[in-house]
Amino acid sequence: MLTVALLALLCASASASAIQARSSSYNGEYGGGGGERFSHSGNQLDGPITAIRVRVNNYYIVGLQVRYGKVWSDYVGGSYGELEEIFLHPGESVIQVYGKYKYYLRKLVFLTDKGRKLSFGENAGMSFSAAPLYPNSVLRFISGRASTVIHAISLHWDTLPK
Repeated sequence: MLTVALLALLCASASASAIQARSSSYNGEYGGGGGERFSHSGNQLDGPITAIRVRVNNYYIVGLQVRYGKVWSDYVGGSYGELEEIFLHPGESVIQVYGKYKYYLRKLVFLTDKGRKLSFGENAGMSFSAAPLYPNSVLRFISGRASTVIHAISLHWDTLPK
């Protein structure tokens, strides 16, 4: 009887772990070839996304930087173009990203759980739309490829730590 009880407890624990592990997902890579790989995977340890800086010119998303908690990630991309910066409100999170690309990233739109649409770049190229696979997940970090422009982007989703 004790063996059956231990076996049942072990199965319940394994089931809970499997359910708990199903909160992260990934979309991408959206864009063209080229550029050097970058990843903000370590930056998510500094906290949730709290601000976004995007450098744009008339044709492309040139550069990108994200603030995680109170710490800015390394800037990736080039230096030509206008730098735009948008801060999220306290407790606000990105829940969907869509955009356009053709050889390089051309447009990025971040949708938040507070109904805001943070838009950067030009409306030209092939479309993509990215959202988490699991409920209550938000954008945790980005990765991609960059040189003097952003070649491609990937979106990584998970729940916020407690």
